[in-house]
Amino acid sequence: MRNTDHLGGITAFVTTARQGSFTAAAEKLGLTKSAVGKSVGRLEARLGLKLFQRSTRRLSLTPDGERFLASCQNAIDILEQAEAELTSHIVQPSGRLRVDLPAAFGRQRILPVLLEITQRYPQLALTVTFSERFVDLIEDGIDLVIRIGELADSSGLVARRLTTQKLVICASPDYLLSHGEPLLSEELNQHQCVVGFRRNQPISWLLKEKEGQISRYTPPATHEFADGDAILMATLAGCGLSQLPLWLVSKHLESGALKEVLIGHSGGEMPISALWPKNRQLLPKIRYVVDTLVKAAEDGLLD
Repeated sequence: MRNTDHLGGITAFVTTARQGSFTAAAEKLGLTKSAVGKSVGRLEARLGLKLFQRSTRRLSLTPDGERFLASCQNAIDILEQAEAELTSHIVQPSGRLRVDLPAAFGRQRILPVLLEITQRYPQLALTVTFSERFVDLIEDGIDLVIRIGELADSSGLVARRLTTQKLVICASPDYLLSHGEPLLSEELNQHQCVVGFRRNQPISWLLKEKEGQISRYTPPATHEFADGDAILMATLAGCGLSQLPLWLVSKHLESGALKEVLIGHSGGEMPISALWPKNRQLLPKIRYVVDTLVKAAEDGLLD
């Protein structure tokens, strides 16, 4: 009975943390608000810790509560994996999939694929966030991330290359008419540049040299944006030169709204990868989604 009560308290705690209130958790669990509150209270008494900061207006996790929620989520993932191993012959993805995507590429290329999967498999529920920052998948409870660029230390993670994005340097015709077109990379210092911005640092441009090797160049940052769509908007508005992925600007190059410059220095490429925790690689929902993204990349849908 005691072990059952322990599990009941953990279930009540996790559900309350996810739903944001005892009332919503009670509706989710089919219990009364009082029963959920007492169950969480017994759990706090057993642990000797306060898991929630209670006030008349809101319910929020304490630092101890946040750490315990992450540990509980890891335990739930282990149980899901055990169930997946027993039912590995069932390939249909189900349950909640927590995904973190880069903003512009995630919205334009990855999200349509995910939404199509949910139409085929309504048992799969998505929680999608958009960020360019490093995330700790285990601590943040993320199942899958898509990242652009060379991967740093990814111990404890499984990485699978999806595709690469080719980068081009471009500007609006109006900007080039006013400021001239650079013919050599050395002339970039004389121009306004619209650059990406991450972790309080401007993002370097990749330039192909005459011998074919790729070098990194830090342009003078006239304007800095932490979002690809914002960089594109500023470039279209004539704010300066930018280096952007071909998948994002191809239609604007074709229409003439943008013009590629320094063509001989184009060709820099950045890998696009899917990453997920090693301890969840057998979950059908992750395996199916990654396989579908790889197939979409092979079909050119992510270019």
